[in-house]
Amino acid sequence: MALYALLIAGALEALLPVLWVLSGSLQSAKQLYKGTDPIPRPFQWSNFATAWNEGGFSQYLPNSLLYTTAAVLGILIIASLAGYALARIEFPGRGAVVATILVIMIIPMPASFIAQYKLLITLGLANTRIGYILVLITGGLPISILIMRGFFASQPRELEEAAAIDGASLLGTFWRIILPLAKPGLAAVAVIQAMGVWNEYLMGLVLFNDSSLMPVQRGLTNFVSADSPQQQILLAASLIAVLPIVIFYAVAQRHIISGLSAGALK
Repeated sequence: MALYALLIAGALEALLPVLWVLSGSLQSAKQLYKGTDPIPRPFQWSNFATAWNEGGFSQYLPNSLLYTTAAVLGILIIASLAGYALARIEFPGRGAVVATILVIMIIPMPASFIAQYKLLITLGLANTRIGYILVLITGGLPISILIMRGFFASQPRELEEAAAIDGASLLGTFWRIILPLAKPGLAAVAVIQAMGVWNEYLMGLVLFNDSSLMPVQRGLTNFVSADSPQQQILLAASLIAVLPIVIFYAVAQRHIISGLSAGALK
């Protein structure tokens, strides 16, 4: 009973910031700065309309949807193929490849910004959507490859041996038998990477000279000003920015549990 009480208390503590943001987004500036009443009186629904129009979300939101969809699809394709190769194919240096992936994960992403930007300039991909998507894919690959490798390694080899006896090729076995079984692992990777890509802002700030190409997080910066603070509008804009990924997570959260518990992190 004490453990359940502790867990409930922890859950309520985690929800308090969310409730505060929701309450603040529906208050007037005067009520919010006064800070004595957490219940909006009256509800200022116009804050969301102001946030949408002044934050440019009609432009930035489609950008983030494009970047997230393209990056997650690219990560799933490459990570599943690489993870299967590392889990099932014996080749010289396989251990070194896994060790290299682990080392790459240790390096913080901002430390590679300059190198990535110079490479994109050399390739003519700076200040382009495709260049940004490629950076997002490379940033999400290390952990995704390891997750998929662990998931494939946990699958019984008898399935592949039976397919080989029936004359299936290695790629055919992967596509028709192994990949369908890996749906929980793929879903877990998709959810984890979608949240990371959706919230990315720093690389976009470094890469894009054209603000119209920026992701949805760019819209929040329009309300960060010491000269004209609009905290209630900023809170409403934050909810607009986070709502799509929250809905996606709510729909797919069970896949994270099933995917990871099925062996994705073994």
